[in-house]
Amino acid sequence: MYQTLPSTLSLHRGIREANSAYGRKRDTRSPPSENGTSCSFFLPNITRPDIYTIQVEARNADGVIQSDITRWNLDTVIKTEPPKISSVKPVSGVKRMVQIRWMRPVLAPKSSNFKYILRFRTVNSTHWVEVNFTEREVGKEAAYNLTGLQAFTEYAVELRCVTEESRLWSDWSEEKRGITEEEAPHGLDLWRVLRPARVDGRRPVKLLWKKAKGAPVLEKTLGYNIWYFPENSTNLTETINTTNQQLELYLEGKAYWISVTSYNSLGKSPVATMRIPAVDEKSVQCITAMQACLTQDQLVVEWQSFTLKVDKWVVEWVPDLDSEPSLISWESVSQAKNWTIKKDELKPFQCYNISVYPMLKDQVGEPYSIQTYVKEGAPSKGPMTKVENIGVKTVTITWKEIPKNKRNGFISNYTIFYQAEDGKEFSKTVNASILQYDLESLTRKTSYTVQVMASTSAGGINGTEINFKTLSISVFEIFLTASLVGGGLLILIVLMVAYGLKALNKLKQLCWPAVPNPAESSIALWHGGDFKGKLNLKEFDDSVNTEDRILKPRSASSDLIDKLVVNFEIFLEEVSTEERGKGQESIWGGEENEYVTSPYRPYCPPFSPEIPPEKFQHPCSGMPEGSSSEVREQLLPSAQSLGPDHLCEEGAPNPYLKNSVTAREFLVSEKLPDQTQREF
Repeated sequence: MYQTLPSTLSLHRGIREANSAYGRKRDTRSPPSENGTSCSFFLPNITRPDIYTIQVEARNADGVIQSDITRWNLDTVIKTEPPKISSVKPVSGVKRMVQIRWMRPVLAPKSSNFKYILRFRTVNSTHWVEVNFTEREVGKEAAYNLTGLQAFTEYAVELRCVTEESRLWSDWSEEKRGITEEEAPHGLDLWRVLRPARVDGRRPVKLLWKKAKGAPVLEKTLGYNIWYFPENSTNLTETINTTNQQLELYLEGKAYWISVTSYNSLGKSPVATMRIPAVDEKSVQCITAMQACLTQDQLVVEWQSFTLKVDKWVVEWVPDLDSEPSLISWESVSQAKNWTIKKDELKPFQCYNISVYPMLKDQVGEPYSIQTYVKEGAPSKGPMTKVENIGVKTVTITWKEIPKNKRNGFISNYTIFYQAEDGKEFSKTVNASILQYDLESLTRKTSYTVQVMASTSAGGINGTEINFKTLSISVFEIFLTASLVGGGLLILIVLMVAYGLKALNKLKQLCWPAVPNPAESSIALWHGGDFKGKLNLKEFDDSVNTEDRILKPRSASSDLIDKLVVNFEIFLEEVSTEERGKGQESIWGGEENEYVTSPYRPYCPPFSPEIPPEKFQHPCSGMPEGSSSEVREQLLPSAQSLGPDHLCEEGAPNPYLKNSVTAREFLVSEKLPDQTQREF
């Protein structure tokens, strides 16, 4: 096996002395380390303008090997030490310039001219700017005026050099800093943030200002003057002085003008002016579309408008937080409809609201706003999930939105994962605007687990996992069963009550039969030819003074009249028998005590052949004697035509008349007026 043995390197330098052949004087130098690949010679061990021969030799135990001999002109390979910067200062009376002074290298050839590269940057920047120049050396110290700088700005400067013949540059010098001369402040960029009016009608207005674009970064400012007044009322001007770069004002609902200047020891800046519109003033809208796109290291916002009269645009960007942001950033854009910002200036996983305002002379137009992320990620937290309206086969899953600071990107969709106990997992995906979903076709009386995943373009995260169990019977089924049972019971109760009322009515009829009152009979109201046809009665004489004794004809059926006559005959027979038992004379005997018929009911005495027809008394007792003959003339023909058997035939007694209390109270006092007694 081949093995590399350690070797030593040595460099042989051949020096040509004046009027001598090459290699007459020779020295050897080893590299500073075993693995070294370079070697340097320093003054005073070198002399100019000599030409050297160089040969490298490698030696180890196996032998020696040498390189070819090369020849070097010392002026082409000489490398000087870096220059030493002594000062970086402004020149009095000269704006935006510094003068750099340095010392030339100590061991540099005095006869050589040097080329320089000067680089500079502002102290808060990492970007270097280089300047090349040649300096004809006339002494140990050199100077250079650096112009085109910003006023009152601190700069860092570095320098390196090389001789005109050499191709090897020196190292960079140590960094040296200096500040340009101060001058009056530059102009300001002014912006405002309008807030809703308070209860008292005053409107909070937040003023923001900063140095104009291109102004010196470290421009010295002692303070700011702010004055404002209502539009067309300059006599109400108010002035405020502050050292801050923002101010909160409380203005009325009318339009206002606001002006701001900055000042230092050398003067004031130009005036920055802005008009605050009235509360009810409408803004002009001219932006039709806007979009944001990401490049490798920048965020680019572009917009479109339909008017060309816009002087400039103001781009405002602010983090989209649940609370009101405390820091609002803005920038003016002129002669363009796009705006760029480095990604490093925006936070990743943070949503930003970007608004563009058109500036048309003194008016601020209606803004157009979008939201964007410079970098998206999966949400830091899943949605909080809840179960509602659990049924037999359905359930409602609801969830809350993730807080803005936990989203890390735009929520693109939600996915609901649900799984029955020891069953297969299912999923449903809905868009980001939906915050609830109804799961259907579930199994009755089964345990389920469910969770919701929120997703962005960079990934998703699951929310809390919850458990629920479907019902064995639904509320509708319970209601339907209860309705059927309750309805059946109600119908049964109604039938039982109806039957009970009906049975009670029968029992009442058996125990307490309803007996009509003859005194309240409507027979007395019958009239017309009906009644005359049935009884063949004539009207009583007009001479009768007692009108309540006149029998007015009423219509009645023949059956009813016949029954009344027969029943009343039975009644008279019973009364006569009772009176005879008491030792009194019969009603036909003409004694003082007589039975008087009701004035509203016809009296039908029992017909007997022993009683002469001429002695038949009118049924309505108590009438004057003068009228009895007429009544007899009316009743007797009728009775004779009917026959004795038909007029007074005995039939079944009427229980209503028999039991009637009123029908039995026909016995009058024994001492009646003489005019009430009648003979048969």
